Amino acid sequence: MEWYISVLKNYVVFNGRARRKEYWMFVLFNLIFSVVIAVLDGVLGTSFLSLIYALAVLVPSVAVSIRRLHDTGRSGWWVLISLLPLIGAIVLLIFAVQEGDQDSNDYGPNPKGVDQALA
Repeated sequence: MEWYISVLKNYVVFNGRARRKEYWMFVLFNLIFSVVIAVLDGVLGTSFLSLIYALAVLVPSVAVSIRRLHDTGRSGWWVLISLLPLIGAIVLLIFAVQEGDQDSNDYGPNPKGVDQALA
């Protein structure tokens, strides 16, 4: 849960790097909250709660995705490939599951705090 809150606190931080754990824990909790809110919407017969939640986490989702791409040494502009329906999702999934750069890269130091140069 702390990873989810950490992403929400850094909702406009598009620079730096995000570990796989930070990214995937955010995705997990986002999915759980989305399902709970969708069920709540279904029970109440509304649809605005899901819309409000989706809009609230849109910017943090993009920000953590960009930081995740930075961790793998890629530009944040790669997030635009998601505009291609199936291919974009597959490419971003492959990038998201890859191990981040072990050393510092153009986007900052290793978020795990262990640079190979220091080890």
